[in-house]
Amino acid sequence: MTTATVVSKPIPALAEGWSAEKDFKPLSSITSSSQRTIEPVGPHFLAHARRARHKRTFSEDDRIQAQEKAKNIEKDDDDDVSEPEDPMMLQREAKDWKSQDHYQVLGLSKYRYKATEDQIKRAHRKKVLKHHPDKKAALGATEDDNFFKCIQKATEVLLDPVKRRQFDSVDEKADVEPPSKKDASKNFYKLWSRVFKAEARFSKTQPVPSFGGEDATKEEVDAFYNFWYNFDSWRSFEYLDEDVPDDNENRDQKRHMERKNTNARKKKKAEDNARLRKMLDECSAGDERIKRFRQQANAAKNKKKFEKEEAERKAKEDARLKKEAEEKAAKEAEEKAKTDREANKKAKEAAKNAVKKNKRVLKGSVKDANYFSSGGDASASQIDAVLGDVETVQGKVDPDEIAALAAKLNGLKVADEIKAVWKGEVERLVAAGKLKDGDCKSFI
Repeated sequence: MTTATVVSKPIPALAEGWSAEKDFKPLSSITSSSQRTIEPVGPHFLAHARRARHKRTFSEDDRIQAQEKAKNIEKDDDDDVSEPEDPMMLQREAKDWKSQDHYQVLGLSKYRYKATEDQIKRAHRKKVLKHHPDKKAALGATEDDNFFKCIQKATEVLLDPVKRRQFDSVDEKADVEPPSKKDASKNFYKLWSRVFKAEARFSKTQPVPSFGGEDATKEEVDAFYNFWYNFDSWRSFEYLDEDVPDDNENRDQKRHMERKNTNARKKKKAEDNARLRKMLDECSAGDERIKRFRQQANAAKNKKKFEKEEAERKAKEDARLKKEAEEKAAKEAEEKAKTDREANKKAKEAAKNAVKKNKRVLKGSVKDANYFSSGGDASASQIDAVLGDVETVQGKVDPDEIAALAAKLNGLKVADEIKAVWKGEVERLVAAGKLKDGDCKSFI
């Protein structure tokens, strides 16, 4: 027995000259005491009310609460395995464990792949307490322990993550069958949503896009179908493999069985992919959202096409109108030019005729003046001289000046008056430098 040794240690002495009155400095003063009422709140208030109602002490209430909590736990355990046991299941042979429904054996059919590890352990405990051979023997039962072995095997598979994943991969009872066309017509989105929710357990990518409802957007629907048409599944079929012999001496048979199992897995995997693709095709064929989106896309496409055709038609119409306007403008310009040419031609002809007329007036004036002959008829030489001077004057003046000269001479019959007009015109031309002195002697 050990003994304790008491060691005395003196308290350190205070510093020399230290005193409470001089060296102690209080930080604050202590207030006077007061009485206050404290009220419990939240769970503390509920506990206080429970104790007051049942007139319990703290220890009594804690003990009763612990008992009720234990009862609730036992009740939860009972609820987990509340499903009835199939008599045919109780007669299963332990050697046929691979074909048994492990979730049904443990009473977890309603949970299946959603069952937690804790639920599996509790279900195993309940089943063992009920079907243990020792307990049955104590009760006088003569049944064998085959079902107990099934329970042990089910627990072994479901508590092993790899084995459970293999079993879940081929657990057809967890599948949800696609709805028929008749059923889907009543509640399409709800029924198909259940199907894809069950299939989503095989997805390597989580979370899986939701199927959505009638009000889902085009982006959400496209994302859903793109995900499932490119579905990456972890589902495998090792659980259905035929047993490979462990005999090392028969290596050829072992390799043959391994190749056979591998080929069988590939075949089942291909069949499962085809099943999923067929299911997706059936779902998309009846999905009114896709039909609506296609109609909207076609309407937008037709609208765009119509707008394009309308723009092309308008461009052609504008080009036609422009061409017609240009042709009309060119035709009008041509007609105007033709009219102007005709008018100019007529004007030139009129001016030319006027000049000819005025020249006739000029020549007629000297004729009326008898070519300025003083007696009798004018000689040929005199006529030629006068007409030559008339031609000279006409060659020096423009049509307007000819017209002005003709206007002066028009109506004159007296030779002296006519000659005076001609003389004045010659003098004007000489002054203008168009004629020289001595020219046109017939008019001077």
